[in-house]
Amino acid sequence: MSTSNTKSPSREDLDDTRRIALEEIDNAKFGWFHVRTCLVAGIGFFTDAYDLFSINLVSAILGYTYFSSINANEVPADIDSGLKTSAAIGTMFGQLIFGWMADSFGRKKMYGIELMIIIITTIGSALSPKNLSVNLYTIIIIWRLILGLGIGGDYPLSAIITSEFASKKRRGAMMASVFAMQGFGILAAGVVSLVTLMAFRSLILSNTQNLDYVWRIIIGVGIIPAIIALYFRLTIPETPRYTIDVQGNVDKAAHNIKLALEQGKYIKKDEIDSEYRIVIQKATWKDFIHHFGQWENGKILLGTSVTWFAHDVAYYGVGLNNAIILEAIGFSKTQDAYQSLYNISVGNIVITLMGTIPGYWVTVFLVDSLGRKYIQLQGFAILTILFIIMGFGYKEIISKSIPLFIVLYSLSQFFQNFGPNATTFIVPGEVFPTRYRSTGHGISAATGKLGAIMSQFVFLQLKDIGGKNQSVNHLFKFFGLFTFIGFLFTLLIPETKGFSLEELSNENQKIPIKSKGDDNNSKDIIISSIRKSRAWYEDDDDDFSDDTS
Repeated sequence: MSTSNTKSPSREDLDDTRRIALEEIDNAKFGWFHVRTCLVAGIGFFTDAYDLFSINLVSAILGYTYFSSINANEVPADIDSGLKTSAAIGTMFGQLIFGWMADSFGRKKMYGIELMIIIITTIGSALSPKNLSVNLYTIIIIWRLILGLGIGGDYPLSAIITSEFASKKRRGAMMASVFAMQGFGILAAGVVSLVTLMAFRSLILSNTQNLDYVWRIIIGVGIIPAIIALYFRLTIPETPRYTIDVQGNVDKAAHNIKLALEQGKYIKKDEIDSEYRIVIQKATWKDFIHHFGQWENGKILLGTSVTWFAHDVAYYGVGLNNAIILEAIGFSKTQDAYQSLYNISVGNIVITLMGTIPGYWVTVFLVDSLGRKYIQLQGFAILTILFIIMGFGYKEIISKSIPLFIVLYSLSQFFQNFGPNATTFIVPGEVFPTRYRSTGHGISAATGKLGAIMSQFVFLQLKDIGGKNQSVNHLFKFFGLFTFIGFLFTLLIPETKGFSLEELSNENQKIPIKSKGDDNNSKDIIISSIRKSRAWYEDDDDDFSDDTS
């Protein structure tokens, strides 16, 4: 369509269209499209948690399979550390890379690529050969490092897609329900381990080398949910907020919102395009520094990053070492490999059912009424108290009542999930402007994974000071220190309950318009931040300058 035959819409027309479109999302009734979005994103998190936490059980199995005669049925500390931290290292880089790419190229273009990585690397891990040139553990560690890239990509992508499609009233519950699928993934790892052990019981009792089949099956099962979710991720639409606030196409976003809410699904052939686009502040390094260089914006990124870091020190330090903690309190010690691994699997299932899953779903039901900040503060506070009790009273408690210790330990799992484990995921998906929302979430999540990596090295290096598992009590004190730090830095983040993403972004934009083919070099002023700093627009391919004249 020629621009000469079409009346240019006024700024007010497109501003009204943009406002109405965003209000439609914010005020939409909860429907099938929302359920579908949660399921598509949630299956990915189920897979992520299964892959991350199954290594806890696999490492114990590898000890009996390959180290029965040379290291008392235990994987050496350096190999155990590599197995448990490799995926976390990959995840950290995946969160940063995919976070940036989703803001640069779009959520839709990136969604699904992370699952392809997970599927390929899971198959590679399960089929890792034992040969003379490269040992088995090195091969698994390399595969898990690449696996982590895919898992890392899932964090910002699933969080932002869910956030940008959600209604204002139920945004917290939708994001929490996606994240809560981690609980079922952790449970599934324990159940698959238990079922596989029982299926191979006779073979294991006759020869522990048959455990080689067990750990490969446990890892390989992780591809099933990933394959199920892949098609739906590849066909999900671009989020309306990205279409409006980054691509500048208001009419297309409004049309797609109407289709999605009315029909409950995305129909690509019914998409429309618009000849006119709004002029938006582009994401540039200079603008990024300018935006987060202002304390009211920078303190939020600092808060989301440090709280996630502090939480992951405790969460992964405990979660990835359930088997070690269960052994330390005498829950899994027996004379034979089968019974020990059986007890570890059952112990993980019990802890997950008692604390992990309930904590996730209490958050889902209460996050939009109590608020994110309240849940995070009370979670960090209670965790600090629990870790202090378990740290200073560890030896006395386990000598008198192992069930009491398991209750305290399960409570810590509950308040991690009805607390900072869920909210550190939710808040970064809400508080940044659209052009940096995925990047901000990726930075926050990657900082958290840095805490997880550090925690693994500290845990595995310090737990045996004074003898095997003799310093586990001091590690609980260490975790308590970091949960207290998380409590303090939570004070930097805003309460996001009841606010739209636009209200939380700290930006107040006016929207000049321009035809896609317009070569007019006239300059339009953009109000680009809460401080109303001005930037000049030249054309669709130029960055914003610092001109303030």
